[in-house]
Amino acid sequence: MSLSNVNEIAAALPDAWNSRPLGAVGTACVKVLRMDELPVEVETHAAAEALLVMDGTLELLVGGREVSVGAGEMYVVAAGVPHAVRPGSRGTLVIVEATGE
Repeated sequence: MSLSNVNEIAAALPDAWNSRPLGAVGTACVKVLRMDELPVEVETHAAAEALLVMDGTLELLVGGREVSVGAGEMYVVAAGVPHAVRPGSRGTLVIVEATGE
C-alpha cells in the first residue's frame, strides 16, 4: 500500500495538463494533473474514463453539452464520446482510465 497527497503532487508538476501516474488498479491507471484555466482540444477514448476533481472546477464540453464538475465531484465520460476541456478549468484533477489509453 502507498499513500499519496494528490494535491501536493499536482502542485509540484512543472506543467499544467501533463499528468503523472500515481499507480494502477487492475487494468486502470490512476493519474493526477494540474489544470490552469486553458482549454484542451476534443478527444475520445476507446474506454470510459473517470474525472475526479480534488479542488477547483473542471469545465467540460461532452458530446456538445456543457458540464461543470466541482471539487469532490466525479464525471465519467463514456467510451467513444468526444469531450473537451473548456476555458476556466483550474485546480487538481485525478483521472482513472484504462491502461494503454
